[in-house]
Amino acid sequence: MTNGWIDIKNTDMMLIMGGNPAENHPCGFKWVIEAKKTRNAKLIVVDPRFTRTAAISDLFLQIRAGSDIAFLGGLINYALQNNRIAKDYLLHYSSAALLVNEGFKLPEDGFYSGFDPASQSYDRTTWNYAVGNTSGKPVAAPTGPPGHLPTPFPVPLMPEKVAYDLTLQHPLCIFQLLKRQYSRYTPEMVERITGIPKEQFLKAADLFTSGRKDGDMKKVATVIYAVGWTQHTSGTQIIRTAAILQLLLGNVGRAGGGVNALRGHSNIQGATDMAGVFDSLPGYLKVPVPGDTDFKTYIERITPLTVKPAGWESFNYYSNTPKFAVSFLKAMYGPSATKENDWAFHYLPKVDRNFAWTQIWDNMFRGSVKGMFAFGMNGVAIGPDSQKNIEALKKADWLVVGEIYPDETSEFWKSPGITTEEMTQINTTVYRLPAAGFAEKDGTFVNSARWLQWKNVALPLPGEAKLDQEILATIFLKVRELYKKEGGKFPDPILNAWWPYTVPHNPSLAELAKEINGKALADLTDPKTAQVIKAGQQLPGFSWLKADGTTLSGNWLYCGSWTEAGAMTQRRGTDDPSGLGLYPNWAWSWPANRRGMYNRASCDLEGKPWDPSRPQVWWDEGKQAWVGNDVPDFKADSPPKDHMGPFIMNQEGLGRLFAWLNDGPFPEQSCGQKTQDRSRQVRRSRRRLQRHLHHLQTHRALSLLDKEQPDERAAHSRSLRRDSGGTGERVGHQGQ
Repeated sequence: MTNGWIDIKNTDMMLIMGGNPAENHPCGFKWVIEAKKTRNAKLIVVDPRFTRTAAISDLFLQIRAGSDIAFLGGLINYALQNNRIAKDYLLHYSSAALLVNEGFKLPEDGFYSGFDPASQSYDRTTWNYAVGNTSGKPVAAPTGPPGHLPTPFPVPLMPEKVAYDLTLQHPLCIFQLLKRQYSRYTPEMVERITGIPKEQFLKAADLFTSGRKDGDMKKVATVIYAVGWTQHTSGTQIIRTAAILQLLLGNVGRAGGGVNALRGHSNIQGATDMAGVFDSLPGYLKVPVPGDTDFKTYIERITPLTVKPAGWESFNYYSNTPKFAVSFLKAMYGPSATKENDWAFHYLPKVDRNFAWTQIWDNMFRGSVKGMFAFGMNGVAIGPDSQKNIEALKKADWLVVGEIYPDETSEFWKSPGITTEEMTQINTTVYRLPAAGFAEKDGTFVNSARWLQWKNVALPLPGEAKLDQEILATIFLKVRELYKKEGGKFPDPILNAWWPYTVPHNPSLAELAKEINGKALADLTDPKTAQVIKAGQQLPGFSWLKADGTTLSGNWLYCGSWTEAGAMTQRRGTDDPSGLGLYPNWAWSWPANRRGMYNRASCDLEGKPWDPSRPQVWWDEGKQAWVGNDVPDFKADSPPKDHMGPFIMNQEGLGRLFAWLNDGPFPEQSCGQKTQDRSRQVRRSRRRLQRHLHHLQTHRALSLLDKEQPDERAAHSRSLRRDSGGTGERVGHQGQ
């Protein structure tokens, strides 16, 4: 979430799509109710089903599944056509004024410029920003090395100076391209694609954008979603469309605003923060790829260069990526990571394909994956094709499951429909390890609002159950023993993994949390404040991380969560001076205990809050610093006159209306062959169901007539046979 659960109470308008929080997030949903009660906030729910969330909405729209981009694109078009946009916010805080290269083409024919039919991918050269001079006028672009992503056509390296047009009239400025892109998303088109009647759509569009009527900037709206968006094949583009909408309306970075994902279980946010997905390292550092021949090449690929229009400043905080990466490698490999050996960079695996979990199961189904560890993840139950996953496990040599009870994965060999004879043909060896439940272990949960909250042990372990870290550490140490004894093709990463824990076979999670936070490996001094951190001390925040090997941190985002003052995650202060629900002394929120991200955007160009009744941060002229109720998400001493962009993690410092995704810089509603095939499949299924129900009714009717009226039954049977278009035998067979 860009904001947080409690912050929902600060909103004036809510759009909930792709989720049903009343039933699936009931504790958090109370803040939706709070907003309605205390601020008279309006709730729009868009869903294929009428849910309990929809039941308390002010407006419910029933949408065809998969047509979300069409609906959101229609909202964008409505906001633009009716001038319900945050003009100053859009001009100075987003990429609206930036110019794109000559030759860029919108997908009027179905494709953006640069599409290559042979590779089925885009050459994104024309998608780049146009080079600008000192006054922002476009100039000829110099040639340069390719950019950042290992694809057939990499993202081109952005120019240091970008052309722009503050009048927003240039045909190649992103604002005009955005208007043209979504001008096709008329109410009639939205109705045709989504199934939402035009009148209902216009009512929703008017309501959601009403906060910007007549240029008002005080009101704010939030977009709330869950896995109903993220699990679509077009999930990234759906969420991008929502982000564009919120940038247009000036709702990102503000109390009661944002684009807010409702993460599911209590630690899904923490799992992704700590590299629970295959294409990132902890802290969302990019994984190495085969083309990264050394640490220098890797760092140059993943560290964004500062890009800005003339007259703008950009913090470009990801320019600190080398500090984050070296500190991570020091946490992984300790003394074995040195400057001379590229910080042990070559110990990291190089990812050359899609290793998402669905692909891993598919590879097991195809025979290339021979075994699996399944801890806290019931792949048979939650997969898109349970039967395929069962068949995959039948082909595996072994399966190790760490769970608190038998589940569908650990007992796949007893799944419905398998006979005793079939069980004897399954050669997979299953190891079931009794693990600890949540109440039987300590550690942190990271919720949707990015809060790290420490929990203590409530119950002793039952029977022979063991803590997760003991199970994993025992397996690791045994594997390392085998490498020491027998060698291997490349044993170095295993043999040199740093393992400095007091109890090696059962590390304390407190020790691990301290390591993840990070510590100094040499005496450090802050040149501005003269503060000194001694070697061995915990780091107070990620601004102390170094690229010279004098710091370590398992995850730069969590740096500051366990300092010399103790575990910030264990704090339980209930003071909330602002009344905004920030609770700055309750637990700890990444990054830097900041509760609302991009909060510089909550102020106007002069550094004054758009809405003085909901002040998050502001510029203090006397202190020459950004101060506030929240931790400023900004360069603390950058005055408003510097014109620094508030989206400090982007190279240009601006909210991106235009991005370099594989399938296009603007999201587009598509109805590809798979969707058409699926629609035909659904129609066929419906017809089969209707025939089946008709046959059931036939059977029921014949049963009622039965023996008492055999003649009438025969006549009725002939009649039903004519109605069904089938034979008597077929009717009887289907009914049994």
